[in-house]
Amino acid sequence: MTTKHAGKAGTVEDAVARAVQGTGNVAKATADAVSEVMSTTLKDAGKVGVTAADSVGQVAGAAIAGASGVGGHLGHAAKGAVVGVLRGTKHVSTEALGTIGHASEAVIRQTAAVGGKLEHAATGLVVGAIDSAKTKGVSAQLLGRRHGAVTAAEKLSAAAGQAVRNALTGTIGGVKDVLKR
Repeated sequence: MTTKHAGKAGTVEDAVARAVQGTGNVAKATADAVSEVMSTTLKDAGKVGVTAADSVGQVAGAAIAGASGVGGHLGHAAKGAVVGVLRGTKHVSTEALGTIGHASEAVIRQTAAVGGKLEHAATGLVVGAIDSAKTKGVSAQLLGRRHGAVTAAEKLSAAAGQAVRNALTGTIGGVKDVLKR
């Protein structure tokens, strides 16, 4: 993926890779890089006919590719991707649920594409959603349940869906029964 971000040389993948290499804190580096890119990208999105949902998916997927390219843990990168897109889009309440869904689909698809562990990515997505809930006006339990990782994994294969479902069983980030509807 070669998603360029306005005003910056290079790609989203490069920005995340540089940040991860520079700090070693994959989640924070990814969140910071994604947030900055999302802010800039959304300012320009309407000018080129790109929807916010498309931008969220492209940036979140590119973040996974960037972290993977430098050996970053994809669970931590997934957490950072969700935190970063929510921070960068400034989405709150029910709008945040849609943002998390788009980011989750892209993260799961890209994790599969790079041969990463879907279970790690799914858990990271949920932890990032739960951590963000406090500032987004949505309950942590609702964000955890509605993140979309299972649906995205099921689109890949039944086995991928089951692996993600198994990873999200129990308590994650202090939220019990994350998958309970």
